[in-house]
Amino acid sequence: MKESGKAELVSGEIVRIPPTGFLPGFAAMQILFSLHSYAKTHKNGYAIVDNVGFVVDLPKRKSFSPDAAYYVGPPSGKKFLEGAPVFAVEVRSEGDYGKRAEEEIAQKRLDYFAAGTKVVWDVDMLGVDVVRVYRASDPRTPTIYRRGDLAEAEPAVPGWKIAVEELFPYHVQ
Repeated sequence: MKESGKAELVSGEIVRIPPTGFLPGFAAMQILFSLHSYAKTHKNGYAIVDNVGFVVDLPKRKSFSPDAAYYVGPPSGKKFLEGAPVFAVEVRSEGDYGKRAEEEIAQKRLDYFAAGTKVVWDVDMLGVDVVRVYRASDPRTPTIYRRGDLAEAEPAVPGWKIAVEELFPYHVQ
């Protein structure tokens, strides 16, 4: 029986990614909508929704499926996109906490950079440091954005910004 759903190919294994909850899904949607508006205005790339696959050729990783992304390569029809997005967003789900999760997230970030991604966001809807922006130029030192800040993805998405507050539903305090 063929299984469907979100997955990535890592170290020769299919790694299934379970569905997420309301807050991470809401945040990813808000980022996607903002990126889509940017893409329509600038016409220099595509805002990519969750569950779209990106094929890469790294020693231990063959694909990514970020929660939201910005892609500047050619459209691929019904196939996975070739190459990494210039900007990838990973929104933490319920199981993305703890020592092992931190190690896996850090390795995935390094894989994104090795594949050509310029900026990776680590979005934590439960933390004070809501958006951690990692850049290929300094992959271990994030720029931190909290509620009240405007987060950006320079140099991957020039001039694009989103208020961190927009990542939260209006009634969640």
